[in-house]
Amino acid sequence: MAKRNLNDLLGFVTVAREGSFTRAAASLGVTQSALSQSIRGLEERLQIRLLARTTRSVSTTAAGERLMLAIGRRFDEIESELDALTELRDKPAGTVRITCGDHVLQSSLLPRLAPLLRDYPDVTVEFDVNYGFRDIVADRFDAGVRIGSTIDKDMIAVAIGPALRLAVVASPEYFAAHAAPKQPRDLTEHRCINQRMPTSGGLYVWDFERRGRKANVRVDGPLIFNTTPPRVEAALAGLGVALLPEDEMMPHVSAGRLVRVLEDWCPKFAGYHLYYPSRRQPSPAFSLVVDALRFRG
Repeated sequence: MAKRNLNDLLGFVTVAREGSFTRAAASLGVTQSALSQSIRGLEERLQIRLLARTTRSVSTTAAGERLMLAIGRRFDEIESELDALTELRDKPAGTVRITCGDHVLQSSLLPRLAPLLRDYPDVTVEFDVNYGFRDIVADRFDAGVRIGSTIDKDMIAVAIGPALRLAVVASPEYFAAHAAPKQPRDLTEHRCINQRMPTSGGLYVWDFERRGRKANVRVDGPLIFNTTPPRVEAALAGLGVALLPEDEMMPHVSAGRLVRVLEDWCPKFAGYHLYYPSRRQPSPAFSLVVDALRFRG
């Protein structure tokens, strides 16, 4: 296809990925009307509809999906090669996009990357705080951060923290009014702070293990959240029992703001890992980020 159409193709790929002309235009730095005209011209030249437009959404037609599969990854490969060229510069440069949760961002990623960003001013790190399991390939992230056991086997996973444990906690005021649970099944008699899972949409089943014996408990209570921070605040406010990663709770436990129970039922599990596609050709900037985050404990 003629070179003059490459911008139109890039515009099409961006709209298809974003599912929105507004977001795609902002990403490309063009006006929405210019982008719409570009796509319309591409469709006229190909004499086929590539995008199905409604007042609320944009999706690919069968032809659009076929074109997307054919060329989308090639634009990614071009971008990756351009990033790799920065190794010929005196200092690495470029943008690294990472999707993660807010706690690991504040407690681990930012502190470790701060020295790197001071030493390499041409490196930019963009964070997407998200609790769902984003498809980092389809959404064009360089990497994501998850608990180790939830990472797909075809990804490279790099440990960025130690093994973790869960903690069952509530405020001293709560346990003053309710007898502390001795066994996981006792939690069914308590007001628990529930979590809505971002992927399945179901409520999280609290799972425990002690000396090879496992216990799964479906809890009930007055509150349901889909993120961690409000569950912490609800526990501190005495509104119920919460199950949360130990590293997020220990400052409150040490200060006496929360009381921990069922500790012997909470074994260690794989901690936070940075993960990325095995086929990815890392840029110098990305390699620096991985090395800065790698856990060496």
